[in-house]
Amino acid sequence: MLRGGKPVERARMSDIALERIREAIVTGELAPGSKIKDSELAEYLGLSRTPVREALARLVDTGLVEAKPGAYTRITTLDRGDVEATLAVIEALDQLAVVTAVPNLTDEMIGAMRSANKDFAAAVKRNDIGRALTADDRLHSVIIDAAANPLLKKLIHQVHPQIHRIYYRKFSSLLGSQDSVDHHNKLIELCADHDAEAAATLSAEHRRHLGGLIGELFDADEFALSD
Repeated sequence: MLRGGKPVERARMSDIALERIREAIVTGELAPGSKIKDSELAEYLGLSRTPVREALARLVDTGLVEAKPGAYTRITTLDRGDVEATLAVIEALDQLAVVTAVPNLTDEMIGAMRSANKDFAAAVKRNDIGRALTADDRLHSVIIDAAANPLLKKLIHQVHPQIHRIYYRKFSSLLGSQDSVDHHNKLIELCADHDAEAAATLSAEHRRHLGGLIGELFDADEFALSD
């Protein structure tokens, strides 16, 4: 017989801590390379130490946090090799998601993608980074959900924050242009035409394009810790 609700409440608080810490890392509020203490972070978030410790352990698994027992816990730096490896994984996952999703996309789903891109374009015009990334996520979430693959969805959500923090720091250089809006429009039209292979190829090409831009930013030392 099940008793009480504490484990559920504990899990919920851990999820809240995870989301808030992850957002702070993505936005740069917790800067790459900065050391953190669970007690101080718990106080800052207004949470107890247990869910914060659990959230940090989960973020270690995603690569956003690194820890050396008895020595330090810190936000991972923006390492070029790690970023390139993550981009390669995201490209493969995106291609699989698109190929799987396109046959399942309905007119309503295509409409949701168009709406998200409209919001994305408006946010880009205002240079509103938060709303732009939220709209971008909404658009791609339609594809991820239509793929109907829980493991694929979990993997994508696990690796995306590592790239999102780069997008957030260098938004204007990476996503803050008409190019990204046009890419979305082309992707949506291919999805509407149910051309899965062409849509997947376009998605991969755009990921490689962004990877090239990120590489140029690393070459220019644009991801120094003082940035």
